[in-house]
Amino acid sequence: MEPQFGLKRPDQVKAAPAQGERVPPGQFLSKKFPVLTYGSTPKVDLKSWKIRVFGLVEQEVELNWDQFSKLEWVRMTADFHCVTQWSSLDNTWEGVTFASLVGLAKPLPQANFVMAHCFGNYTTNIPLEVALDEGLLAHRQNGEELGRDHGWPLRLIVPSRYAWKSAKWINGIELMAEDSPGFWEQRGYSNSADPWKEERFWPELRR
Repeated sequence: MEPQFGLKRPDQVKAAPAQGERVPPGQFLSKKFPVLTYGSTPKVDLKSWKIRVFGLVEQEVELNWDQFSKLEWVRMTADFHCVTQWSSLDNTWEGVTFASLVGLAKPLPQANFVMAHCFGNYTTNIPLEVALDEGLLAHRQNGEELGRDHGWPLRLIVPSRYAWKSAKWINGIELMAEDSPGFWEQRGYSNSADPWKEERFWPELRR
């Protein structure tokens, strides 16, 4: 299976575009990777950890860490844009593609949206098409395991959206027919979250 949306194996190299083409409006480059989290960092035990794919699927799937780690892993090099206006370029993530995991459950034709569920009861919503095209369930960043504060053991990475869509500590993927707002979307943040359009908040809050 060929990698999608910048997913690439270690022997593949791709020339990066000019920096000015990669930093969305209103963003500044950061050499650091700040920790921004609502609430406390959950304590996750890999011995009891599971991830579940459910909702509009032919068969629900639930994997423990050993089962998940035996799926095909890939690398993805992508930029990362936080709604608080910092951007980090050329992050290398390692993990399992969203498409690979969700494919095990066989999404039904009426599935159009995803709700990502996480430890700590955090949720965020994404169009299924976007998640299938570019989503990665990452365990490693830039050659090292994710830090606990950055979503260890598993973080959903969605490069084309502001970073609150890249949910930390993910443990569930729900497929839905209709869109539904997640945690920050219910609190005034944009539903679509496109950094190139500066979609930080719902339109009525941007005035």
